[in-house]
Amino acid sequence: MINYLYPYQMMFSPWSVFGPLFILLLAWSIVWKGIALWKAGRNNQQYWFIALLIINTFGILEIIYLAFFQNNLNPRIIKNPNIVMKSSRVTRKRRR
Repeated sequence: MINYLYPYQMMFSPWSVFGPLFILLLAWSIVWKGIALWKAGRNNQQYWFIALLIINTFGILEIIYLAFFQNNLNPRIIKNPNIVMKSSRVTRKRRR
């Protein structure tokens, strides 16, 4: 038996509509997850790193972490405010 509706079934299949949307959502999630994992690793926040690695919320938890819970402070700058970070060298401010 010949199925004459086959081309129309393929045109209106769920993957034709949600496939590109799923790929965009996947790319969105990977970008935010990569940025958040990198920041959590650089800030030595082990619990956040594990939570961000395991829990998949399509970027929502990652954005919340980056906006509110990220410690972007270098401990050497907190201890001594006269230290200025320049590329890979640490220099001290000159006193006048």
